[in-house]
Amino acid sequence: GLLRKNDWPFSQRGQSGLWVSELFPHLATVADELTVIRSMYSDTSNHTPALFMSNSGFQTNGFPSLGGWLSYGLGNASDSLPAFAVIPYRRGAPSGGSANWNNGFLPGEHQGVVFRSSEQPVRDLFPPKQVSEEAREATDGLLAYMQHKQLQRLGGVDDILGARLRSYELAARMQVSVPEVADLDSEPRHIVESYGLAGKETGDFARNCILARRLLERGVRFVQLFSGGPLGGKPRTSWDGHEDMISNHTREALRIDQPVAALLKDLKQRGMLEDTLVVTMGEFGRTPKINGSLGRDHFATAWSASLHGGRTVPGAVYGKTDAKGECVVEGEIGAGEMFATILEAAGIDHKREYHVGARPIPLVNPGIKPVSELIA
Repeated sequence: GLLRKNDWPFSQRGQSGLWVSELFPHLATVADELTVIRSMYSDTSNHTPALFMSNSGFQTNGFPSLGGWLSYGLGNASDSLPAFAVIPYRRGAPSGGSANWNNGFLPGEHQGVVFRSSEQPVRDLFPPKQVSEEAREATDGLLAYMQHKQLQRLGGVDDILGARLRSYELAARMQVSVPEVADLDSEPRHIVESYGLAGKETGDFARNCILARRLLERGVRFVQLFSGGPLGGKPRTSWDGHEDMISNHTREALRIDQPVAALLKDLKQRGMLEDTLVVTMGEFGRTPKINGSLGRDHFATAWSASLHGGRTVPGAVYGKTDAKGECVVEGEIGAGEMFATILEAAGIDHKREYHVGARPIPLVNPGIKPVSELIA
């Protein structure tokens, strides 16, 4: 029938003998440090709710994202950068857009701040150039006056106003810190070469990976990179390989393989992997059967992910599917369980509740537990 063999050869790599596709020759060089999960599943095969599930533990919009919970639970380790940074791919945001990194019902300071490895790393951080220094000072003075009057009226600071005031204060400090952290020209030649920064195919994602490392170095708690792009067009310019799977995945893998492998090696060389967990995953997988356009469609029943660093067990493989890759036969892990596992790895109790008024809201759906075998 339509069942199709793998389009790329696999070979065993490293001392662990991990089977790695030829799509990822650079990642294969760190095979002994990866924890590979072969038994992921999701409750939905539609992009937007599946992305929400991966990012918040719930299929519906409005719940805090993982980065928001880490920002809230761990606090900010930097006084000049946000705790939660998001680096979208230049071709466009993922399905669902900014809802994938929102703060939900948490204070606004826990929403992801979008960074771009471009001339304007954070949009609207600086006033337009045509606005004079006098006008900026007058604006700041008026803002301070309005805040003072509001505090007098309220008799103190409420959560919403407090978050707004802190966001203005952080933005002012970011006007100094962001240009420095986004200055990739200061990176030495060996970093430029290892990440593929000058490469036509690898350059964009290499810039994002280097920016991610620089943010982590400076105390940002959670950095989220997206690879892919808009879902429209045929063939699609993203990992959504409904058409011509071979050219689609060859192109997308080429863009990320070298930069991601370089990031993992760079973090290790700097001694950062002991307290940095790198998670590589999508919202679901692809069918083991080919369609009429030589592509593979959405498949939420069985797919793979990997972990690296933190408290993970290096060189391990968890879970198993049947021979066709159609269903999980051992160690099934849902997207919600992965969400809970990452929280647990960061030292946050997944059983905690957040009270919105008098209503307790769980961090994850009741019954979902972290997978203890993945964390040492």
